[in-house]
Amino acid sequence: MNFPERFSNLPAYAFPRLRALLDHHDPGGDVVHMTIGEPKHDFPQWVTDVIMENAAGFRGYPDNNGMPELRGAIADWIGRRYGVQMDADSQVMALNGTREGLYNAAMALCPETKNGQKPVILCPNPFYQVYMVAALSVAAEPVFVPATAATGHLPDYAGLSDDVLNRTTAAYICSPANPQGAVASRDYWAELIRLAERFDFRIFADECYSEIYKGEAPVGVLTVAQDLGTDPERITLFNSLSKRSNLAGLRSGLIAGGPETIARVKQLRAYSGAPLPMPLQMAAARVWADEAHVVENRRLYQEKYAIADQVMGGVQGYQSPEAGFFLWLPVDDGEQTALKLWQQTGVRVLPGAYLAQGEPGQNPGEAYIRVAMVAPKTELQRGLETLRDCIYG
Repeated sequence: MNFPERFSNLPAYAFPRLRALLDHHDPGGDVVHMTIGEPKHDFPQWVTDVIMENAAGFRGYPDNNGMPELRGAIADWIGRRYGVQMDADSQVMALNGTREGLYNAAMALCPETKNGQKPVILCPNPFYQVYMVAALSVAAEPVFVPATAATGHLPDYAGLSDDVLNRTTAAYICSPANPQGAVASRDYWAELIRLAERFDFRIFADECYSEIYKGEAPVGVLTVAQDLGTDPERITLFNSLSKRSNLAGLRSGLIAGGPETIARVKQLRAYSGAPLPMPLQMAAARVWADEAHVVENRRLYQEKYAIADQVMGGVQGYQSPEAGFFLWLPVDDGEQTALKLWQQTGVRVLPGAYLAQGEPGQNPGEAYIRVAMVAPKTELQRGLETLRDCIYG
């Protein structure tokens, strides 16, 4: 049998790679899971009631673009959160999780060539793996731009050569950043928007951690774009209920942008999409409309920030995250550290190199581990204290 070459050189995905590293060793203590960003806080109790009230909808095919109630709730949330009014029919679409949308945006929106050359799609490094696969799927060259302490843990796209930028069709950017927790400022967004206008590329803004933060709410790209009078087709926003509302399993995401952008994504999704079942859409509509549970969820994470600062504050190089729920901890070697922690303590973390690209010595994640702060507070504190004593003691 013949198989395509396009994905033959993909590295193993982060979590199978982690299992291959750890699972043939016995844990050195009670297991503490701190690898995957799977929220553990409660979601609103009434979610299941809404699903049951609409259970008859499971017998029918769901609206591929999102029920009017869901699209309306999303547009209303964008208006409240970012101060930007978007048309629920032409500028907003529901997704079966944002990973689908982050992938399909490249498929639907990125041209086959740019200035007569092979196109480029920019990715922060470290990065969410779907960015890279989306670029490869459209025969673009993924260019990985380091997001390190030297750049404020956000990629310096403006520092790229004109040759690269002239071939760029889209730039992915995650703010708040996974894994570092850095937040794009108003000035950062403005500079990126002006760069995109100068070199004529799109911005794919992944803001899935936007509602988990320590101080002020992170400014969103739509707000800055509106203030600058930017063409709405230049910016595509992605968000979801996974982190905001602890509903990763509901698979309710959003994509928002200019009318032509959304029309092209809708056209592709009509053939390839997997829409959210109608009862789940109705539940999602209620969740997007409710902020009380989001405030409580954020308070719980703020307590976890305080625990992390108390436990790790004395560690050289420790940076308290501005937002999100990961710690990005400096170590000598992330892979060796993760293995040591597992064998000696049972604490399970993710090597930073598994979230980045680059040869040894050039991978911006290799001297870090990512620690997810999703466990209950007592378990989190025990895990962090055990980690600190084992690695930094």
